[in-house]
Amino acid sequence: MPASAHGVDAVPASQRVRSTAGRRLMGRRDGGLPLPAPFLVVMSALSVQGGAGVAVRVIERAGPVVTVWLRLALGAVMLVAVRPAWRSDVRAWRMAILFGVVLAGMNGMFYAAIGRIPLAAAVTFEFWGPLAVAVAGSRRRLDLVWVALAAAGIFTLAGGRVAANDVLGVAFALGAGAFWALYILVGTRLTRAWPDGRGLGVAMLTGGALLLIPAVAVGGRWLLDPWVLGAGLIVALFSSVIPYTLELAAMRSLPPGVFGVLTSLDPAFAALVGLAFLGQALTAPELAAISMVIVASAGASLGHGRAHPVPDEPLVVAD
Repeated sequence: MPASAHGVDAVPASQRVRSTAGRRLMGRRDGGLPLPAPFLVVMSALSVQGGAGVAVRVIERAGPVVTVWLRLALGAVMLVAVRPAWRSDVRAWRMAILFGVVLAGMNGMFYAAIGRIPLAAAVTFEFWGPLAVAVAGSRRRLDLVWVALAAAGIFTLAGGRVAANDVLGVAFALGAGAFWALYILVGTRLTRAWPDGRGLGVAMLTGGALLLIPAVAVGGRWLLDPWVLGAGLIVALFSSVIPYTLELAAMRSLPPGVFGVLTSLDPAFAALVGLAFLGQALTAPELAAISMVIVASAGASLGHGRAHPVPDEPLVVAD
């Protein structure tokens, strides 16, 4: 007779522990993917930065507004086509719409930044947002060290940005960081309102709708260009559909601190993509500055990861 017939107490405690650990590592049956969660986060970061590398080329031709619209709109079509969203909860729809506004602001500013400064620099400047969320309200003195280290890295990286175009790019990247912080806070509530993950499609549709008129006004002719549409489809797939799906699956099993450590690798991946595909070589001080931000983000996230249990619902943490 199977153990389940005798109730949960009939299953040895050690076996139940191993089963729980396995679900945390491999993902859950309610949408999790059968792969190790850390692997999903790393693959998500690689996908996002790879898509950003393609986005730079689209921005050079069609501009950031058109590029962001293609990413959100085409990504939304793919997500909604696979997993249509039907809910009667007004609060859930309100959260999805709000998240869409955040997505439009975050991606719009980030793409405006990478059109002006190197990809790795933009990601590093943007990282102040999630770092601020990680240490907000903390009473640990050590967190002040991480903030100081990150600030030193950002200041060092900004030191060589003296041209007007670069200054504007830095400003856009810092603005994207503010939206990234909102992305974490609002995204957490979104995944609770839409535990099946279908609210993401609604959010991206909202962001696309907000940017439709500006995209047509600024670069409407590019929306009919086959190369721009094809490249935009790649950006939508690799910068939105794939990474968001992987992150949601990973966050069902990873503690927030561990997730934060893994996402702190984003600036490093951005540097590799920028060098390999865009020819954006960085100087030794710039590499040192990026390393400071990576270490600060990892340190802040690790400290808070031990204080929180694995959530019952997936959390959305930044691209």
